[in-house]
Amino acid sequence: MQKTVVIDIVGLSESILGQYTPFLDGYIAGKKKSKIKPPFPAVTTTSQSVYLTGKYPNSHGIVGNGWYDEVDSEVKFWKQSNKLVGDEKIWDAGHKKDPNFTSANLFWWYNMYSSADYSVTPRPQYHSDGVKMPDCYSHPAVLRDELQEAFGTFPLFNFWGPNANIKSTNWIADASIYVDKKYDPTLTFIYLPHLDYCLQKFGVDFEKIKGELQEIDQVVERLITHFESTGAKVIILSEYGINNVSKPIHVNRILREAGYIALREEQGLELLDPGASRAFAVSDHQIAHVYCPDATVLDEVKLLLKQTKGIHTVLSGDELAAFHIDHPRAGDLVLIADNDAWFTYYYWLDDNKAPDFARCVDIFKKPGYDPVEMFMDPKNPFIKLRAAYKLARKLTGFRYRMDVIPLDATLVKGSHGSPFCDEAYYPLYIADNQSTDNMEPTEVYSLIWNTVFK
Repeated sequence: MQKTVVIDIVGLSESILGQYTPFLDGYIAGKKKSKIKPPFPAVTTTSQSVYLTGKYPNSHGIVGNGWYDEVDSEVKFWKQSNKLVGDEKIWDAGHKKDPNFTSANLFWWYNMYSSADYSVTPRPQYHSDGVKMPDCYSHPAVLRDELQEAFGTFPLFNFWGPNANIKSTNWIADASIYVDKKYDPTLTFIYLPHLDYCLQKFGVDFEKIKGELQEIDQVVERLITHFESTGAKVIILSEYGINNVSKPIHVNRILREAGYIALREEQGLELLDPGASRAFAVSDHQIAHVYCPDATVLDEVKLLLKQTKGIHTVLSGDELAAFHIDHPRAGDLVLIADNDAWFTYYYWLDDNKAPDFARCVDIFKKPGYDPVEMFMDPKNPFIKLRAAYKLARKLTGFRYRMDVIPLDATLVKGSHGSPFCDEAYYPLYIADNQSTDNMEPTEVYSLIWNTVFK
C-alpha cells in the first residue's frame, strides 16, 4: 500500500491561480493537473460524497447540503451522520482489501459514526440556556481532548460566520499533522475551507482576496512539506470553483406571491411551514430543490419558474435522471441558476417579519443555505459594538442573541453549484496520476484508490 493524503482546497480552480499562490503554482507545475466536471450539484456534501463513493447522488443520496425530510416534514441542513451516505466509502473498501489499511478523515463532511479509523469534525456544545460553545467531535474520543490541549479549542467561530478566517484552516492543518504523526494512517483526507469565505463574499476579485490566497498557499506548503517527508503521495483537489454572481433569486418569495407557500406567525414574525405548503423551495447556492406536497400544482409551478428571469434550467421527471439526481430526497423540481445568479432561502416580504434566526448565524434553523451569514450588517455603523456587547453578555453568563447578520443578499459576490459554469471554475485534480481532462467526478474515487493500491 502507498501512504496517501488527499487535500481538499475548497474553491480551488484555474481562475485563482497564478498571482498570489507561488508555492501552489510551483508545485502544480511538477504534477499532472486535470479539470473535473462539476459534480451536480457542485456543493460541499455532494461533491465529497461523489469522491468518496465513486457514485452519483441518485445512488448515495446526498442531493445537496440539505433537503426536505418528508417524514418529519422538516428541512434539514448540515446533518453529520455518515449513515446518510448510502454507498460504501473508499475506506470501507480499503479495510476489505487489506486488514492493515487505516484511514483518517479530517473535517470532510458526514464524518460522524463512519468506519474511518480516525476522524475529527466540528461539533459545538449547545447548552440548556441557549449558549453555543466551540468544540469538535473525534474518533477515538480522546483525540478531541488531545488536539484541543495541543492547539486550543477548535475555533468554531472562525470556521463559519462573519469572523471566518485562516485560524480554523490552520487548526485543521495542525490537527492533520498531529494525527499523522500519532497514527500514521494509510489514507488521509484533509478539508481546508479558507477560500470558501472570501470567494463567496467578494468573488474572484484579487485586490480583495490576495491576502487569503497567500494564507492558504502557506498552509498547503506546510502540509505538503510534512506529508512528502513521510513518503506519502499527495493529491490536491477541490469540490468546485466559485464564480462571480450579482443576482440573488428569492424563489420562495416568488412561490409565496403565487399562493403556494404556507406560513405560521409567532410573536409577529413569520416561519415557513413546509408541511402545510403546496410548494416551496430548499435553496442551496446555485441550485434549489422545489418540493410540491400538493402534486396537482407541479406543472403550474414548473411553468412559473421556467418563466422566471435568472433561472437557467428547471428539471423534473426523467430530466432528473439525466443529471444523476433522481433520488427520493431530491425535489419534485430542481432549479439551476444562471451563472451570475444564486438562490436565497428568503420567504418573507417585509424584513420586519423576518424570523429571529434570519439575522443570526443559524445553519440548522434556516430552510436553506445562507451565505449572507459571513457578513455583519454594513448599514449599521455600530454593528461591531453591538456584537461586542452580545459577546460580553455571553461571557458573563447572560442569555443573548447574536443578531448581527444583514438581510441584503446582494452582498454575496460569489457562488457555485451549477454544472454549466465556465471551465475556469471547474474543480481541479492535481497529482502524479490523472485521467483525461474534464474527467467525470466519479473518476476521482478510482484515482485515489489506484494511488493507494497501485
